[in-house]
Amino acid sequence: MLSFFKNYRGFAIAFAIISIIIVSIIYNTLNVYQPLPVYQPTMVSTELVDSTIQYKKKYHKIADFSLINQNGKTITQNDYKDKIYVADFFFTTCQTICPIMTDHMVQIQQEIINDNDVMLLSHSVTPQIDTVAQLKRYAKQKGVNASKWNLVTGDKKQIYQLARKSYLAVKDNGDGDPFDMVHTENFMLIDKKRQIRGFYDGTDEKEIDRLLDDIIILKEEYQK
Repeated sequence: MLSFFKNYRGFAIAFAIISIIIVSIIYNTLNVYQPLPVYQPTMVSTELVDSTIQYKKKYHKIADFSLINQNGKTITQNDYKDKIYVADFFFTTCQTICPIMTDHMVQIQQEIINDNDVMLLSHSVTPQIDTVAQLKRYAKQKGVNASKWNLVTGDKKQIYQLARKSYLAVKDNGDGDPFDMVHTENFMLIDKKRQIRGFYDGTDEKEIDRLLDDIIILKEEYQK
């Protein structure tokens, strides 16, 4: 019996080495870097997309914008140039999903506070109520860091068009007013090319974890 094992010792060692190599190859294959999708209007529920762009299958980007933040500063796409950012829609007097969403934005802010590549952007869907002064009070209450996170107000028509035609994230409330809206719980992850790379439920803690993981994946994309 001993002589049998001695005769096949070399074979056993070689087989073990080959097995380790094969397992390593399979593991690496299954863990290949997978880039995040680039979302187009055709990939999103039609109730969240303006009818004029529902057919678009490629080249979708966030449009230029000019809005006012909690400090009275004009915020444009240039403030987010070459940045990854998380966007959402809210209003300060909301008593349902907004407080949860804002608390989760605060959590994200804490995670990215020292990351110069990542910012946050929250759009008010009731700009007639959410004045600069109101946003300022809300920002102070929630601990918003203005260097990382802009709460913006401005022209309601522009905000609606951004919601429906750029971020693909807001429902029409169906009351006949083309500039009224019902915002969703969606958080959107936007890349440095102003493309949508992810949608997340801003009220779900697990979704926030997924969002933070996707930020890491997206950052890796720019390191390759």
